[in-house]
Amino acid sequence: MSRAPARAEGGWAWVVLLAAVVTQALTLGFPPCIGVFFDDLQRQFQASNSQTSWFPSILTAMLHAGGPLCSILVERFGCRVTMMLGGLLACLGMAASSFCQSLWALYVTAGLISGLGMCFSFQSSITVLGLYFSRRRALANALASVGVSLGITLWPLLSRALLEALGWRGTFLLFGGVLLHCCVCGAVLRPVAPGAAAPPEAPAGPPRPPKTPGPGCLAACGRAAGRHLAFDVLRQNAAYRVYTLGVVWMILGFPLPHVFLVPYARRHGVPEHQAALLISIIGFSNIFLRPLAGLLGGRRDCARHRKYLFSAAVLLNGLTNLVCVASADFPVLVGYCLVYSVSMGGIGALLFQVLMDLVPMDRFSSALGLFTVLESVSILVSPPLAGFLLDTTDNNFSYVFWMSSFFLISGALFMGGGFYVLQRKERHGRRAGAEGAGPAAAREPSLSPADSEGAKKPPSTEVTCVTSV
Repeated sequence: MSRAPARAEGGWAWVVLLAAVVTQALTLGFPPCIGVFFDDLQRQFQASNSQTSWFPSILTAMLHAGGPLCSILVERFGCRVTMMLGGLLACLGMAASSFCQSLWALYVTAGLISGLGMCFSFQSSITVLGLYFSRRRALANALASVGVSLGITLWPLLSRALLEALGWRGTFLLFGGVLLHCCVCGAVLRPVAPGAAAPPEAPAGPPRPPKTPGPGCLAACGRAAGRHLAFDVLRQNAAYRVYTLGVVWMILGFPLPHVFLVPYARRHGVPEHQAALLISIIGFSNIFLRPLAGLLGGRRDCARHRKYLFSAAVLLNGLTNLVCVASADFPVLVGYCLVYSVSMGGIGALLFQVLMDLVPMDRFSSALGLFTVLESVSILVSPPLAGFLLDTTDNNFSYVFWMSSFFLISGALFMGGGFYVLQRKERHGRRAGAEGAGPAAAREPSLSPADSEGAKKPPSTEVTCVTSV
C-alpha cells in the first residue's frame, strides 16, 4: 500500500484532485439540469407541478442525507470502494429510470437510488482530499469545487441537446453510462496507510471489556448515532443551534431557482435553448466565483466576520430572486443569473467554513452529519411545496420566487441577528467574569481571546467531509 499522506503534497495527490473535480462535476453538478426535463416529465405522466417536483427534491435530498451512511462505509471499506459503489448505484438508478412507467418508479430509481449513489461518490471524493493534502488542503478543496461549477455549466447544455435527439428516456439511459465514470475516478484512489485514515474520534486507550451479545445491535446503533449525529452539540452549542436552524429555514427557498427557472422562462416565451442556457450561465460564473470566495473566506483576517459574510450572501440571494418577480425578459434573466451567481458562490464557499468555526474540530464530522440530515429535510420539502403553490395559483411562477425570497431573507436576518446577540452575551459574560475575579485575576494568569479560541478549538488536522451547495 502506498503511504500517500507521507508524500501528500505532490505526485499522485494531483491525480486524486483531478478525480475529485470530475466526480463533483458528475454528482453535485447534476441536479440543476433536472429543470430541463420538468415539462416533458409532466406531460409524459400527466402529473401536477407538485407531483413532478418530488423527483428533483428526492434526488437532491438523498445526495445530502446519505452523508452519515457514507461516513460509515468510508470508515469500513475506504474511499475507493465507497466511490465505486456510488458510481454503480448512480448508473443503475438512472438506467432503470429510463424504463419507468410511473412517477413513483422514477422517485425510487432516479431519485432514491441515483441520489444515494451520487452521495457516496461525492463525499468520498472530498474525504480522500483530506488524506492526500494537509498543507494545501484549503487550496485543494477550492480547486475541487470548480467541478461543481463545471457540472452546473455542462449538464443543462448536454441535457437540452440529448433531449431533442433521444427524448428523456434515451437521455436518462445515456446519463447512466456517464455517471458510471465515477467508478473510473474511484479506481485511481490509491489506498492510504491504515493509520492515516483512522477517524479522529477513536483514540488509543485501554482495551474495552467484552460486550454482551444481547443488546449488541442496539448498542452499536446507539454508538453510531452518537458518533455521526451530534445531538449533544445541538443542545449545548447555541451558535451551532442558531446556524443550523437558520440554514434549514433558508434552504426551503434556496434550491427553487435551480428547479423552476427553466420552466419559468419557457412559460414566458423564452426559447428552449436559451432557457437551458440560464442555468449554464450560473455554473460558468461559479467556476471563477466559488474558488475565489473560498480562498477569500479562508483568510485568517476574515475568520471573525465569516458568519456575517455568509448571512449577507444569503440576504443578497433572497433579494436577487425578486428580480424574477419584476420581469421575465431574457436579458433581465441573464443579469439575474450573473448577480445570483455571486451570492450562490458565497453561500457555497462559506457554508461549511462557518460550521468549522462554530464547533470544535474533534466533533466536526458528527456535527456535519446532523447538519446535512436536517438540511436534506428542507431540500426534500421545498420543491413539492413550491409545486403545490403553482397548482393552487394557476401556474403563477411569481409566487415561487416570492416564496424563495421570503425564506432566504428571513433566514439571513435570523442568523445575523442571532449571531450578534450571542456575541454580545459572550462579551458581557467575559467582562462580568473579569470584574468578578478582582484580585484573584492578578494571581492567576488569564488567556487572551486568541489563546482562548485556540484552547477551545484545536487546529484542523482531521479529515473533513464537506457537502457543497
